[in-house]
Amino acid sequence: MEGMALRHAIESTLLVMGEASGYDLSKEFDGARATFWVATPQQLYRELDRMEADGVILARTVEQAKRPNKRVFRLTDAGCAELSAFTRTAPRAVAIRDELMVMVQAVEVGDPAAVCDAVRAFRDAASAKLAYYERLERTWLGDRSREELLAERHLGGPYLTLLRGLRFERENIDWAELALPVLEARG
Repeated sequence: MEGMALRHAIESTLLVMGEASGYDLSKEFDGARATFWVATPQQLYRELDRMEADGVILARTVEQAKRPNKRVFRLTDAGCAELSAFTRTAPRAVAIRDELMVMVQAVEVGDPAAVCDAVRAFRDAASAKLAYYERLERTWLGDRSREELLAERHLGGPYLTLLRGLRFERENIDWAELALPVLEARG
């Protein structure tokens, strides 16, 4: 079932991008799409092969001077129909498996200094993601207002996912800042 969810994430990304190479998709899933879906390049390429075989994407070869040729993918009508059908299904509940929360919960019998280090690393990673998402938001906004961008047909949905990522990382940072003094007092 994981392949189907990744498949829909790829379809929605191609819907926004129009056409993209596997490398471009890999960068997206490490960047803008990471607000809601993370996938390794190997997972992406494996799924792209399946999707092409199923006829939901079409690949073409682009010749490049001084670089190897590349394949770019676009969504087919069948892919659009599949994605449309997906939007009418009920999403599965988010399953949280967070090792850091288990460590924090077990701090009373664990190593408070190590848990604090883990929370600091978590905070720092969230700060880096937040900075990236903020740069992306500035790029997307340009000279437009938030309301204007949300009203744009092809950018409203992607911008909503970016806003969710911004809020998520801000909350992660806020939680870490709350947790650190409590945990440090145990050390």
